[in-house]
Amino acid sequence: MQLMLSVIIPTYNTAVSLPRSLAALVPGVVAGVVKEVIIADGGSVDATRKLSESCGARFVESPKGRGAQLAAGAKAAQGRWLLFLHADTELSPGWEGEVQRFIETRMMGAEPMQAAYFSFALDDPRFFARIMEAGVQMRCALFALPYGDQGLLIERRHYEQVGGYSDLPLMEDVEFVRRIGRKRLAGLTLKATTSAQRYRREGFAARIARNLSCLALYFLRVSPARIARFYR
Repeated sequence: MQLMLSVIIPTYNTAVSLPRSLAALVPGVVAGVVKEVIIADGGSVDATRKLSESCGARFVESPKGRGAQLAAGAKAAQGRWLLFLHADTELSPGWEGEVQRFIETRMMGAEPMQAAYFSFALDDPRFFARIMEAGVQMRCALFALPYGDQGLLIERRHYEQVGGYSDLPLMEDVEFVRRIGRKRLAGLTLKATTSAQRYRREGFAARIARNLSCLALYFLRVSPARIARFYR
């Protein structure tokens, strides 16, 4: 069965982190799971474009903003299924097998239409990283709110049915999965490991507090533009 999976990665000056993310996709290309990789760039001035094209990825230019970039990547994609990833996120070995099983089960009609996300992990050995991972696991279990750094796998018709990503500077991932709904979300067992650079730079406790504050502000209906100024 030809899976026709398009991987979409939004970028902005991510030449340092992107190679690891792209390397993790190679087994999926070899296995025939991945049809194409699309880099949706928001105006990088580093080597992101050169690196992307040298790896055989399609480079799509977009206005800066993760929501806009994700939407632009989806519009350019040719695959029946879409996998959205962050540029500093690396999928665990064997991911392509789990994704293939998930897709084939849905395409055979054995399961309802669903989107899927990976288990969250940080590339840091310290205790605070494990606390963060446990917190994300709890958030997903209780509130069905995976973030973009966990990846999102969704069939194109499902993506279009719920309206796709909105042009938001922040919280575009939360806004989108809320439209998908709890019953249409499934957690995968394998991990998407994200760089802990921001946590190390700012301090784990401060970063966790900031993330929780942003989520609280969002649910208090503060505009994503205002939250983005606070977040950065």
